[in-house]
Amino acid sequence: MATIRGGGGWLPGNGADVAADEYSAAVGYPENVLAKDEHVVLHRHPHWGRLVVPALILIVATAAAAFLAGYVNTLAWEPTAKNIVFLVIGAVWLVLVGWLAVWPFLNWWTTHFVITDRRVMYRHGLITRSGIDIPLARINSVEFRHGLLDRILRTGTLIIESASQDPLEFQDIPQVERVHSLLYHEVFDTLGSEEHPS
Repeated sequence: MATIRGGGGWLPGNGADVAADEYSAAVGYPENVLAKDEHVVLHRHPHWGRLVVPALILIVATAAAAFLAGYVNTLAWEPTAKNIVFLVIGAVWLVLVGWLAVWPFLNWWTTHFVITDRRVMYRHGLITRSGIDIPLARINSVEFRHGLLDRILRTGTLIIESASQDPLEFQDIPQVERVHSLLYHEVFDTLGSEEHPS
């Protein structure tokens, strides 16, 4: 079973048109990759809980850098020596924050879990982009899984099994039960429209 640390969330609304209108007013993706007459039903990034550790690292690193810089400033050193130490502190802070805070945030921001009225789309990656599309008509089953902590944070793992692939796990899906229900109804509607074409 493949595991994908995907993102998702609940986009309120009773219809795909309403959801697409609300979404397109906010951002451009994934409108630019949709087929003709295809509508976005749901689009979200991973659960915000993935950003807790990077945020804490940003706060702690900034506080530590400020404390060290303030301490160095109280020492009776030559201005040149102080400036060198300040530069070292700034460089270490920049590396730590860039690697452990900014990079995870950018990865979170560029991860997309999208459900349309035709397919499930997953995109992720900042420098190297990758993704997968699953047509709704080829989805065999939809499951979800969440532990106690996931239930408290209102997140979980969505498991999608399609006809031609091993089950895929999309982790960190906000309100995973509602997303599961939404996707189930979209799949049911898609199968119903194929069995009874107008």
